[in-house]
Amino acid sequence: MPYELGIIGAGNMAEAITRGVIRAGLFQPSQIVAADVSPARRELFSSEIKVGAVEVNEVAAREARVLLLSVKPQQMAGALATVAGAMRPDALVVSIAAGTTAASIERHLAGRDKPRVVRAMPNTPMLVGEGMTAVAPGAHATADDVRRARRIFESAGAVIEIDESLMDAVTAVSGSGPAYFFYLAEQMIAAAEQMGLTPEQARTLAARTALGAAKMLAESPDAPQELRRRVTSPGGTTEAAVRHMEAQHMGDTIQQAVRAAERRGKELSK
Repeated sequence: MPYELGIIGAGNMAEAITRGVIRAGLFQPSQIVAADVSPARRELFSSEIKVGAVEVNEVAAREARVLLLSVKPQQMAGALATVAGAMRPDALVVSIAAGTTAASIERHLAGRDKPRVVRAMPNTPMLVGEGMTAVAPGAHATADDVRRARRIFESAGAVIEIDESLMDAVTAVSGSGPAYFFYLAEQMIAAAEQMGLTPEQARTLAARTALGAAKMLAESPDAPQELRRRVTSPGGTTEAAVRHMEAQHMGDTIQQAVRAAERRGKELSK
């Protein structure tokens, strides 16, 4: 029986995608199969998410109409070697590996006639239906292939289409981006506890503030600079905090951190 979605590498991001497409009703659990060498990950997928889980990549690839490559960049060549001869002739390959170009994947599938590849960079908020994904077609992918890939990621968030040359920038901003916000929340919570709030109070204050600020940023037509200005009364508490951040060159530090992530993505593609 053909599967609508075969997954190579059942890690956290693959889990987020799988839960998203099932929650949205795009695919039924019986239409999905995932391959992973980890018994723990196979157990989670089979017992909790209720999808097929196998150890051998070729089994997941053999009958999948869409093959999702969700392995680490360093493991990609090995994974492709195992699935290249097993894939359906009409299979669409969707890769979410950072730093692995569509051209590289196509080369590893050279035995196939014009392999159709779409690169994507989602992020983990797909787990809660608020993901952000960028997609870019490879040399042989059609407009319909891009639409099929979009549907997968739109099941749990927003999607934009970009030129693949910008994929490392997307990885640095939104792919890695949730970690930046979590890091900021960590520090806000630590400061709150130092000032006497309980851990539960501190977490609630930081989380709800982040949620509200993100919603305002997403829904307001105003730039973040304007939204920040409205919170920053002259001579007030917010101004004191922002001035301290500026004195510590926090803006430069954040921009340099994002660029470091982009550089690492480019290094992985070499």
